[in-house]
Amino acid sequence: MNQLLAMRAFARVVEAGSFNRAADQMGMPRSSLSKLVSDLEKHLGAKLIHRTTRTISVSAEGFEYFHQAQRVIAAVDAADTAVRGKKHKPGGHLRIDAPVSFAHRLLIPALPDFHHEYPDITLSLGINDRTVNIVGEAVDCAIRAGKLSDMTMIGRKLFELDYVTCASPDYLARHGEPASPEDLRDNHRIVSYFFAATGKPEPLVFTANGDTQEIYASQFAANEGDGVIDMILAGLGVGQHLRRFAQPHINAGELVPVLTGWSQPLLPFHLVYPSNRHQSARLRVFVDWMIERFSA
Repeated sequence: MNQLLAMRAFARVVEAGSFNRAADQMGMPRSSLSKLVSDLEKHLGAKLIHRTTRTISVSAEGFEYFHQAQRVIAAVDAADTAVRGKKHKPGGHLRIDAPVSFAHRLLIPALPDFHHEYPDITLSLGINDRTVNIVGEAVDCAIRAGKLSDMTMIGRKLFELDYVTCASPDYLARHGEPASPEDLRDNHRIVSYFFAATGKPEPLVFTANGDTQEIYASQFAANEGDGVIDMILAGLGVGQHLRRFAQPHINAGELVPVLTGWSQPLLPFHLVYPSNRHQSARLRVFVDWMIERFSA
């Protein structure tokens, strides 16, 4: 039995919560992965995972072994990287996930520079505003907007972006410019963002002189950033979007800022990845490149 491979297989099953997902992530048949875990249990003389037809549960001994295995795997990977890194740049495949507007406006235009610097790293980019299950969906790293809620993940801050409230010239010609958040709420059509998983709307937020107002009601909404800005461009109403992504439309005269005396909270962006994968050489150079490229 290759004990290190069996240890990796067991750790991946625990992380993925499924033999099938773990086998897919490791690129091996489920039967081979299952045998590795069974052989490891025989070697240790302990039951690590209780299997049923639909679910798995990790035993107390399994959890103890899992935490020890994580440290061993990280140490081995670090030793390999220390030696190989002196001769070769990192290679292999990365699976990255990013919000729609961030992916299209910032990340994809920058990827040729990353490829030029690390030609042996291939990359798959998931593009959506859904919060993916990083471990369960075999994602190496995700770009997340907003406050971090999963304390089991490592989060590296990239930057904060500010919002702008805006509307199309056509909309303003037909409806006039809102004079205040109350006027916007009572007399205008509003475009907003909603969360696909819950249907919950993201409010438009306005702050001035210590006064903060939130507007939840809207006539039009989309569950990803590009959809929101396209609705505003189409003249459907007044909405808020990140200035970084709206500015080209403002410069082109396609959008007009309104309620400029009111500010909105900054939105932080982070790189998020599992704590046990931070020793991966290809992930480490990607994270470092992202920090250097975008944090300024």
